[in-house]
Amino acid sequence: MAFESLADKLQNTFRKLKGKGKISEKDLKDAMREVKLALLEADVNFKVVKDFVRQVSERASGAEVMESLTPAQQVIKIVNEELVRLMGGTEQRLSISSKPPTVIMMAGLQGAGKTTTAAKLGGLLKKQGKRPLLCACDVYRPAAVKQLQIVGGKLDLPVFAEEGCTDAVKIAKDGLAHALAHANDILIIDTAGRLHIDEALMNELKEISKEVKPTEILLVVDAMTGQDAVNVADAFNKELEIGGVILTKLDGDTRGGAALSVRAVTNKPIKFCGMGEKLTDLEVFHPDRMASRILGMGDMLSLIEKAEQALDMKKAEELERKLRTQQFTFTDFLDQMEQMKNMGPLQNVLGMLPGVNAAALKNVDVDEKRLARIEAIIKAMTPRERDLLDKLTPSRKERIARGSGTGMNEVNALIKQFEQMQKMMKQLSGGMSKKMKKNRGFFGKMPGGFPR
Repeated sequence: MAFESLADKLQNTFRKLKGKGKISEKDLKDAMREVKLALLEADVNFKVVKDFVRQVSERASGAEVMESLTPAQQVIKIVNEELVRLMGGTEQRLSISSKPPTVIMMAGLQGAGKTTTAAKLGGLLKKQGKRPLLCACDVYRPAAVKQLQIVGGKLDLPVFAEEGCTDAVKIAKDGLAHALAHANDILIIDTAGRLHIDEALMNELKEISKEVKPTEILLVVDAMTGQDAVNVADAFNKELEIGGVILTKLDGDTRGGAALSVRAVTNKPIKFCGMGEKLTDLEVFHPDRMASRILGMGDMLSLIEKAEQALDMKKAEELERKLRTQQFTFTDFLDQMEQMKNMGPLQNVLGMLPGVNAAALKNVDVDEKRLARIEAIIKAMTPRERDLLDKLTPSRKERIARGSGTGMNEVNALIKQFEQMQKMMKQLSGGMSKKMKKNRGFFGKMPGGFPR
């Protein structure tokens, strides 16, 4: 999970501070040393760490903090503010041309996820009402064009390609002409990458940039490479004058060095971050929300946004009615599971809740495979069985177990848990109406709680 080790260390450091009534100069110095070590272990640039610790120490050592009734909280507040500043202060929006199409040129090394990210960005912009066109200009990597066509097809995005053409500059120019002719207001150019930065790569990118004059050059870097990602960003920026960075695989970066260093080193903002393998797992990068996650304060705004995108409000209201009248069925349960899956991995969703830190999540059993088995059991039922119209006899249970590839014990455990949940709903039905109005789409029990 993103920033897991860094978040764990910083939260432990501040937990110690909170345990003290007053903070002495020595306490603050010890805490700052631990913060410094945590950031260095997270592969944050040394100069960035040095400046960060100095800035926090200067602000935290003042009388206003040291003599405060809640000095530990004041120190945490300062660290939070400095983390936000370090990552860019506020979200940086994509530059949109006043005269369409907006041309977005993607750059980066091989393996960073450039092609998939180009499609993800197109999908994100399409949701905002834009009409993106993807342009396949990687003429060197085998199957790069086919890959863009496949991921573009999954998101119902048009892809411009010239099979057999090896002139990336020509393809980019023709792609721009195609976008103008077909009223595409966004053109996303997927360029070639290399295993390392070389003169040939840079010359081609400069030539494409010269011909199509991109509104925005976005550099795609792999967050899991840590300090190397920052070095790559710095090198590309010196050659190309990039407009922003997209960090991929941030969900798997337990350290966070790239996210905390890239802005300070390159002076270019992180505009988006990849938070999963799904084609919808691209998020706008919010420095303030990321800082809150690192310090265990949660990220309720992102959680609400995910819920709004994933949950069907009409279905939520219908679910409320069914819960009130005890008409909740396996069909409704399956529908809720589908909506929850749309919000992304459950562990990532839980990580956005205030007060839930990385260490605590290690002890939470969020077994995605187990959820898949529950889903398989319900899907192996007939429509009438799911809607509780036909009694689940032993022979029916055996058929369901065979059809779902599970055992009778798992089928019985699910049914028993479901019956217990129904009883609980019946007992709570008297006071549930008021609660449901406050919590639209409330789901009685997380499916991760079912027995193995």
